[in-house]
Amino acid sequence: MQGFSRSVYANRIEQAQEKMGSLGGLVFGPSAELAYLTGAWNATHERFSGLVIPRDGEAKYIAPAVDAGNVDVPVDVIGWEDGEAPYEIVRGVLGDVDTFGVGSQLEASHLIGLQDCLGARAELATPVLSELFMRKSEEEVEQLRQAGQAIDRVHERVPELLRPGRTEAEVAAELHELILEMGHSSVDFVIVGSGPNGANPHHSYSSRVIEPDDIVVVDIGGTWGAGYHSDCTRTYLLGSIPEWYEVLREAQSKAVAEVRPGVTAAHIDAIARDHISAAGYGEYFIHRTGHGIGLSLHEEPFIVAGNELVLEPGMAFSIEPGIYLPGEYGARIEDIVVVTADGCERLNRAPIA
Repeated sequence: MQGFSRSVYANRIEQAQEKMGSLGGLVFGPSAELAYLTGAWNATHERFSGLVIPRDGEAKYIAPAVDAGNVDVPVDVIGWEDGEAPYEIVRGVLGDVDTFGVGSQLEASHLIGLQDCLGARAELATPVLSELFMRKSEEEVEQLRQAGQAIDRVHERVPELLRPGRTEAEVAAELHELILEMGHSSVDFVIVGSGPNGANPHHSYSSRVIEPDDIVVVDIGGTWGAGYHSDCTRTYLLGSIPEWYEVLREAQSKAVAEVRPGVTAAHIDAIARDHISAAGYGEYFIHRTGHGIGLSLHEEPFIVAGNELVLEPGMAFSIEPGIYLPGEYGARIEDIVVVTADGCERLNRAPIA
């Protein structure tokens, strides 16, 4: 187990029990949900492995005997040998139930096996954990804060890497090394989108050679500490600053300034989108304004039109409006913010052109 103390995870499991509602129990396979509840990211290939939380009584972790000795979780571990029926062990922990909740990443084969064995209907356990998952504790915020500071240190080095004549791939390789050098345990992604490649928000990198007056989108992120993520985008202007770029910068700044408890996720999206639309670039802002972040790189709250979720202290998410003209250029500015009692804390401080 890595990350926080055992008491933190024990408390999370107790809270999950309290929020179980009509469900007879919960089952979570290897996933960010499992890591949230136990601190472990265990994976056991095709064999069943998971945390089982009954309505009453103690949670158990069920693992193949070949892996049980390597499992470090804050609950008792029950091992099963090949040839035994792990779903029967789950039934023994949960008892007779009509419905049970399952984690969003439980494999379909295990889901079907559990339903058949328990004779019960499965429902997604997402609603049970969503409130806990979205509202980060101070310990979680500190993990995100450290991750943000580390990725900022990488962005501080980007200008020296973006030299005309180099390829996107060459820059990306150095960014990969820097992300690890700055303390991340792994690299989640590296985007270096120069010139027309920047107009594709999910471009990674290519053999394109960076030119003297290019606009270059650099979006990078990694995994930090107990499994929390960084994610920060800056757009680097190798030539003069175009007039439209100020529109994007203002849209991102206005959206960040509007974050506070009581407003909706959709409202924050509208602040950025309306500003860009008013300047005539609305059709070129083609994605949501942001996504939640924590043990998953993308999670609730999603900052998107139609999401009437009311923001609360502890919620962490990106603010990343963009403008993308196909075949010409693209630009995006992204910071992670955490809602505070009266506003928000910006976790990224890398300079914005």
